[in-house]
This record gives sequence, C-alpha cells and structure tokens, in this order.
Amino acid sequence: MQPVSVDHYENFPVASLLCPPRLRPAVAAIYWFARTADDIADEGDAAPAQRLRDLADYRSQLDAVVAGASAASRPEVFTPLARALRDFSLPPSLLRDLLSAFEQDVTKTDYGDRIELLDYCRRSANPVGRLLLHLYGVDDETSREQSDAICTALQLINFWQDLSIDTVRGRLYAPRSDRLHHGVSSQSLLTQTDGPRVRSLVAELVGWSRSLMEAGAPLVHAVPGRAGWELRFVVQGGLRILDKIERMRFSSLQARPRLRWFDAPVILWRALCMRPHDATMASKAT
Repeated sequence: MQPVSVDHYENFPVASLLCPPRLRPAVAAIYWFARTADDIADEGDAAPAQRLRDLADYRSQLDAVVAGASAASRPEVFTPLARALRDFSLPPSLLRDLLSAFEQDVTKTDYGDRIELLDYCRRSANPVGRLLLHLYGVDDETSREQSDAICTALQLINFWQDLSIDTVRGRLYAPRSDRLHHGVSSQSLLTQTDGPRVRSLVAELVGWSRSLMEAGAPLVHAVPGRAGWELRFVVQGGLRILDKIERMRFSSLQARPRLRWFDAPVILWRALCMRPHDATMASKAT
C-alpha cells in the first residue's frame, strides 16, 4: 500500500505494484468511490446545500447498487464498485461511514475535543483500513484495532501536515480543548500567527499521532504477502512526515512538509528493519 499523493485523499492506499493483482480492481474501485465523494464535499464552488444534495444522491446510488441494481449515474464509479461488492462481499456499512464523514466535512469546521475528532476519523479513515483487511482475509479484533490506529494516525498526520492549508480554508482540526490547554486562540490559527504556543500545540498533536501509529504498526506482520510490505511503507511514510514536522520545529502552520525523492531510501530502510516484536524501532533509527 502506498499513500495517495498528499494533494488528494492522502490516506487512501491505492493499488500499487505490491498489491496482489486479483485485488487491484477492488482497491481501485473503493478508492474512486471515496475520492469522488471527497470531491463532491470539498472541490469546486458549489454552495453547502448543493453539496449535501449531491452527496445524498450519491448515497442513494450506493444504496441502489448494494441492493443489486445497475448503476444509474456515475457508472465509472459504481459499476466497478458493484463488482467489488459482489466478488468480495464488502461490508456496505463501511462505505456509508465514509459518506457520513464527507457530509460532515460540508458543515463542520471545528472540533471541541479529541473524542469528536476521533469519531470523525472513525468514519473518514478507519473504514478504508477495514475494507482492505476484508480484501486480504484478515479478520480478528486485534488486527482491526491496529488498522484503526494506523488509519486514524494517517488522518491526523495529514491534518498537522496541512495546517497551513486547512486554516486558510477556515478549518480547525486541532481540538479546541488542546488549543485552550496551550493558550492558542482560534484566531491565531486562522490568521496563521505562529509562535511558541502554537508550536507547543503542534508538538503535542504530533506526539499523539506518533503514538497511534506505533500502536498500529505491528499489523504489518499480520497482513499477508506483498500487502504487508506495502503497509510497511504506509506506516513509515507517515512517521517520516512527523519527523519532518519535528525537524522544522513544529512550524507547519507556516510551511507544509512533504516527502521528497530522497526520503525514499530512508523509508525503505526503516520498512526493511521492522521486526515483529519491535515494529517501529526503525522509525527512530535514522
């Protein structure tokens, strides 16, 4: 699995060369379903009411396909999705959770505490991992919990990576309770006023995200074959972004860190060094 370009639906693993060939169409179908819904929620100049109507129509189309009907609209999305639903018995509830999160994106731009934010991640990110576990035939509670930890971590990492972008759009993903704890006002983030308090806030949020990723990292040894190796790169890519935020002294409100070509050897080395009883040691080795 490799993260999609950080420019669009960043935390979704697309069908890379490491993905088993028989699963690639299903992975791609899930990806296009999610990306299209994300576009409806976030892209273009449509008013919020129109976005919600379009997402409601999209949900109705999903319900129809789940019920066995042919795709009436957006066949490029729903025809391959219908095939994946049929061939792999994908749980429709996970796809509906994704739509719920996209609908929330239209109307909610601030989060009171970590519980609220985690509930959003439960619907915006965690279903992706659970759908992939379903495809890979991994079905135990520990693996599901570890997958949730990785997917939530990836979502949070994207928030702190994109702090300088989301705040311009009026979105505040740093929970209000954390902002109050560090003495950071909403206005200071929205106006991108950097300073020691903001960096202290980002540092704590980065640490939280790292802990989640490290809690989920042992999953790389439960996912079979090439998919498990793909997951190693997902985990280490996320941790590498956190390293970059740390090295810029947590100033991601001012500049957006991103992975470059020269990060690839580091990520590869760390992925190779992950061990069953110390899956994240390599993330601290270089």
